[in-house]
Amino acid sequence: MPNKTAKTAAKATGSKATASKVAHSKTAAKAAPKAVASRAAAPKAAVSKTVAPKAAVASKPVVAAKPAAKPVAAAPRVEEPKKPLTQRQGFKTNEFVVYPAHGVGQILAIEEQEIAGARLELFVINFMKDKMTLRVPTAKVANVGMRKLSEPALVKRALETLKGRARVKRTMWSRRAQEYEAKINSGDIVAIAEVVRDLYRSESQPEQSYSERQLYEAALDRLSREIAVVQHVTETEAVKEIESQLAKSPRRGAKAETEVEADGEADADTDADGDDAAVADEAA
Repeated sequence: MPNKTAKTAAKATGSKATASKVAHSKTAAKAAPKAVASRAAAPKAAVSKTVAPKAAVASKPVVAAKPAAKPVAAAPRVEEPKKPLTQRQGFKTNEFVVYPAHGVGQILAIEEQEIAGARLELFVINFMKDKMTLRVPTAKVANVGMRKLSEPALVKRALETLKGRARVKRTMWSRRAQEYEAKINSGDIVAIAEVVRDLYRSESQPEQSYSERQLYEAALDRLSREIAVVQHVTETEAVKEIESQLAKSPRRGAKAETEVEADGEADADTDADGDDAAVADEAA
């Protein structure tokens, strides 16, 4: 009996130990998934830690993209517009002047321009009849011969010149044409009046050649424009005044022409040269 009781107690003790082992193993099994789960969750946290710096890096350029210098920078100074120039070299805006190669024009403005890296002051001159605008450096006024309008006394002297006798040189027409053109482009109102006087032909005189008529009309145009501006009349009225003065000049009659031809054969050569020049001009 006692042995049976001891065996029974030993069995009970072994079952208890086994039960405790099983219970311990079950507890360990239950705890193991939690540990695995926690270990599995650990990479996620690590991933989130590694992602966080990326987000931080991505957010930095956004902050850096905002320039902080612009709001802080001082506003640029607004330059005051320069006052327009109104007078240079004795000439002023809205004044009528005589440019030798083109006649009477009006100064519209005096402006500054940069040409080839240099700052230049320029007269802006408008020639209304020719529909042309010319820019002349203010420093070159004397070289080009630009001048003010003639005084009334000088205009009167030019009109008196028209009353004189025509003076035709006994030279080839080509040379005379060059002299007439030089006088027209000189800008001298008296010299221009001389060209008008010498090339004028009345109704009783032979007609002008083509080249003579061109030079006459150019000289008449230059003279009438300046007289019109000085006397404050229209160009038509100025032309009428010029023609009235030319009508008072002594006309070359048939006797005078005969005397000129009798002086020698030079005049005959001159006329022939003039006709040849006229034909050449027409062909050109």
